[in-house]
Amino acid sequence: MQRVIACLLVVAAALAVEAAPATKAARAAKRAEKNSGQPGARLPAAVLEAPASPVMQVASVDRARRPVVEAAARQIDSLLEQHWHEHGVAGSEPLSDAQFVRRIHLELAGQIPTFDDTMRFLDSKSPSKRADLIDELLESSDYVSHTYNFWADILRLCERPQKDLFFEPYLDWVKRSIADNRPYDQWVHELLTADGKVWENPAVGFQLRDKGMPLPYVDNTVRVFLGTQIGCAQCHDHPFDSWTQHQFYELAALTSGTRMRLEGAVGKKKGMTKEEAKEAALAARQANTETFRQVRQIVVEANQQIRDKKVDQGLRQFINANLTSVNYHDAKLLLPHDYRYDDAQPLAAVAPRVLWGEIPTAAAGKDGREQFAAWLTSRENRQFARTIANRMWRKVMGVGLVEPVDDFREGNPASNPELLEHLTDLMLSLDFDLREFIRVIVSTNAYQRRAVLHDPTSATPFRFTGPALKRMTAEQLWDSILVLVAHNEWAFQRPTVEAYAARAEGHLTAPGTSYNDVEQAYERFNQAFSKKRYLTRLHKNYGYQGQVLVRASELPTPLPLGHFLRQFGQSDRESIEGGRTVATVPQILSMFNGPITHSMLVPGSALHDEVMSHDSQQAVDVVFLSILSHRPSAEDRSFAIQEIRSAETPTAGIGNLVWALLNTREFIFIQ
Repeated sequence: MQRVIACLLVVAAALAVEAAPATKAARAAKRAEKNSGQPGARLPAAVLEAPASPVMQVASVDRARRPVVEAAARQIDSLLEQHWHEHGVAGSEPLSDAQFVRRIHLELAGQIPTFDDTMRFLDSKSPSKRADLIDELLESSDYVSHTYNFWADILRLCERPQKDLFFEPYLDWVKRSIADNRPYDQWVHELLTADGKVWENPAVGFQLRDKGMPLPYVDNTVRVFLGTQIGCAQCHDHPFDSWTQHQFYELAALTSGTRMRLEGAVGKKKGMTKEEAKEAALAARQANTETFRQVRQIVVEANQQIRDKKVDQGLRQFINANLTSVNYHDAKLLLPHDYRYDDAQPLAAVAPRVLWGEIPTAAAGKDGREQFAAWLTSRENRQFARTIANRMWRKVMGVGLVEPVDDFREGNPASNPELLEHLTDLMLSLDFDLREFIRVIVSTNAYQRRAVLHDPTSATPFRFTGPALKRMTAEQLWDSILVLVAHNEWAFQRPTVEAYAARAEGHLTAPGTSYNDVEQAYERFNQAFSKKRYLTRLHKNYGYQGQVLVRASELPTPLPLGHFLRQFGQSDRESIEGGRTVATVPQILSMFNGPITHSMLVPGSALHDEVMSHDSQQAVDVVFLSILSHRPSAEDRSFAIQEIRSAETPTAGIGNLVWALLNTREFIFIQ
């Protein structure tokens, strides 16, 4: 470690002797002052004051269940120890308190601990301080933010997956569901069956994510929630598994009645018999004749205004968003015209059927989409519980018991089948409480051991003698740097469902609505949520040198390619789990000379204020504890003090030390 710091200090010192101002910290401060237009103003005021109240309501953790949690953790440890014994391996060394406080914050809060967090934990003499910290973090807004980032990568969450899809309410709903700790099976069932506009019932966002692509929707849903890849069977029998094209179409037939236009909401509703549905459809068509005539007139006039360039193209997107509404009515699904297998004829109607097991009896009389959701989330469908247990195990331990986590098949067995089935039973016994499941995993001795290297190309299965060594995700890295910059990293949160609905609703079908009413509604929407105005407000109120200093979960997505988060591998949210942690040259340049890393040394930053609030003799300890969560070794301290004394000013020397630590592997990797 001391050699790495020494080398980086040499680099930092060399960079610091350029033309005046002499140091990176000084140059950053000068640019910030120039950009702000006000002497002394550097960081946005909104991030300089700690929040006066909780930033969101988060469901509390039941402390009374701690003995149950600890017993469940010991069962997992026992299974692992038996597995180690069978394969002649041993667990890695237990974590020190300094290593634990950093890892658990990154694992549960998605960021490194603050200086105060670290000192409070290290100074505590309580025998239960680890369990106390786990519970505290699990009921924090930081846990919600970090877990949101995890699901955003899986569900491909972004504000505009298509130009006429306004997804902000859906993103807020996902975050709120995590804060409320909704049971996973209920959450998924709602995602698969929700009706309405996205700002009326935000859960429809999951179905809308693949709007216009009903077959990829089925493929993506099975892949995410059942860990099974059936996508190849859209076009032909699966070449590497048992799934046939006919089976794929049978499953897709359950959701083929899903419609995504307001005009289609005249079919069978939940609980209706077929006869009742026919009567309701006829009545709806008769009642809605005038309404749809009104809508068509609004659309015609809007198109004319757009052609005349009296209003921009966004109006058409606004109208289309208001006409987008998920609903369901029975519809047949036909095989493709080029179907070539002997079990059916091309263009033949397909009878709905699930891939395995049976549709639960309680859902048998309901529509196809309800049957699909009931089967997928059923407790009897162990693959649903097994998939999420494996996914959450990988989230915490770094490697799944089945890898990839969405490739369950006979030819890809679990590395420890007994443990996987035990975790599946645990998930079921917890009634799909994902937060409680994580609480158990991070309470195991196996998790609280030193990280070990994992070679995904090795023929030897990973034995989980400790968690796999992981690099921070892009979001963890951004939020960790933000800890060192902002006193209030929650100065901004993305719009709520209610705030968005108040502006997005165009009332196209309300009696008497005219084109002028819709245009005025569009202007009100634009004032708050047009991309240009929205980003302008973000940069004005929370920006520093082109970077918006708020949590990664609250930033617009997808971000531009040159943004720090994208450089470090944040997904463009077009593919499932598209995030990456592969090293690149631009990442090195961003860490050495990017504006986000400059910001932590600007007066007013959390790190700057922490260092300045301590005696100069404690500066080295404060920097190490703030960035790496431990005190320096004697040799590290010696190198650091030498650099501070030899620099042009002590402040410049401390700045060079900060840059040195920030660019070590110890900072960017999770021990």
